[in-house]
Amino acid sequence: MSGAGNDFVMFDSKMNPELELSPDFIARICKRHTGIGADGVILISDSDEFPFEMTYYNADGSTGSLCANGARCSLKYANVSGRIGNDKIFFRSNGNIYSGKVFDDGKVQFFLNHPKKMKQNFKIAVRNQLIPASFADTGSPHIIIRIKDVLKNPGDESSFYDDINDFPVAELGREIRYHKDFAPAGVNVNFIKQEEGYIKIRSYERGVEDETLACGTGSVAAALITFVKEGTYPPMKLLPKSGDELTVDFRIMDMKVQDLSLTGPAEVIFEGELSI
Repeated sequence: MSGAGNDFVMFDSKMNPELELSPDFIARICKRHTGIGADGVILISDSDEFPFEMTYYNADGSTGSLCANGARCSLKYANVSGRIGNDKIFFRSNGNIYSGKVFDDGKVQFFLNHPKKMKQNFKIAVRNQLIPASFADTGSPHIIIRIKDVLKNPGDESSFYDDINDFPVAELGREIRYHKDFAPAGVNVNFIKQEEGYIKIRSYERGVEDETLACGTGSVAAALITFVKEGTYPPMKLLPKSGDELTVDFRIMDMKVQDLSLTGPAEVIFEGELSI
């Protein structure tokens, strides 16, 4: 399945009751050239308390963090597999309870819990410069950097990046992801530019250890930081590398973020069988 370009191998425990998802197995099937190829693996299971339960694994087999685009794919799969209809429902993922809704036009809305932590206006020492950055934990930890704050040539104070398509996402993202300031867990890194009514965003994801075509929790983090720093009000439209539009919406009540959601496309790309 693909959620705005974030792609996942989906397993249904009802169809695979004896399946064991070891880190080695997950890493092998997520490899682009020798496996199926995916940003992560999702196991959909039945639950006594909820319509379904989602267990998410990164491409390297690790787990524990939230994947918002994966959650939207899970909601869509639960819909097409007959577990849910088009009403808003609750489900469990990696020990936490979330909610979401599938719309008639195919888009899927996922409601996140309020951000655990936000920090703005600090600097990261990397590439012979101090890069202004912000941080938000939207279920996964994210660094948000405006590309206009990054120098192409550290010795030239006028050489800031302007074209997000020309930005070294993988190289700089990897360096920040493994930066000592964020050790040992590491961090996801998102680079943004406000342009043409969108927040254009490119993301480097830990666990995948590369740029992905979209990042749901990163898009939500970028929208929240843009609201705080720029005063841009929701709903906000984001445009990830895939070109699929994502919408982040929320309300502020009593100085807290409420009804935080991510909406966008989610679709089944293909179905198949895998011999183990």
